[in-house]
This record gives sequence, C-alpha cells and structure tokens, in this order.
Amino acid sequence: MLETLLTPVVSAQFLTLVLLAILFLQSGVDKIVDFKGNLAWLTGHFAKSPLARQVAPMLGVITLTETAAGALAAVGAVMLAVDGATTLGLHAAQLCALNIVMLFFGQRLAKDYAGAASLVPYFILSVGAILLMSL
Repeated sequence: MLETLLTPVVSAQFLTLVLLAILFLQSGVDKIVDFKGNLAWLTGHFAKSPLARQVAPMLGVITLTETAAGALAAVGAVMLAVDGATTLGLHAAQLCALNIVMLFFGQRLAKDYAGAASLVPYFILSVGAILLMSL
C-alpha cells in the first residue's frame, strides 16, 4: 500500500485526513478537558446573542461532533492507508464541514465576524476533502 500512498491523489487524501484528525481531535479534546473554562468563555461570548440560553447544549453538541469528526478522520486515514477505502474519510470530511457550518452560524449570531471569517479556510479544506474522497 506504500506505493499507492505515494500517488498524488492518495497522498493528498491521506494528508488531508491527518490534518483534519489533528484539528478536530485537538479541539474536541480541549473542550472535554476544559469544559468549564470553555463554557465560561462561550457564555460571555454569546451573552448578547439569541443563543445566550443555549450555550451549554451547543457546547455539548460541538464537543461531540468535533471529537467524532476527528476520530473518523483518523480512522479514515488508517483505512485509506491499509486498503485504499475512502468511505469513512468521506463521512469524516462531511462531518468536519457540518461542524464548521455550525461554528460559523454561532460566530455570526454572536456578531464575531472576524471569528466567523477565520473558519472559512477550514470549511474550504473540509469541502476539498469531501471532493478528494470522492475521487
């Protein structure tokens, strides 16, 4: 399989999944490890938004989906390396993109336009991963 990993498409697929795994696992694990700190910061961040009363459940959903997306991307990278399967990687990329859309929505409602804009490259990466996994 090493020969296959060296092809341009497969290496792009693999490296993209590894990057997404690192990005989403680190973010999800950080939220698990410091849930109270994240909740306190986000409560203030969303205090003047329509989502002010929904911060705790939103943080739970984001924590779950980020961690799941990262884990799926990691397993998807392994599956790609072992037998060339891209299905799990595709689903991981789709969940990553959905997660970024949820974060973007929250940032826009909180009127944190710079924070929302900083998510766009991650969204582009996730959509690119969806397309790559479809090849």
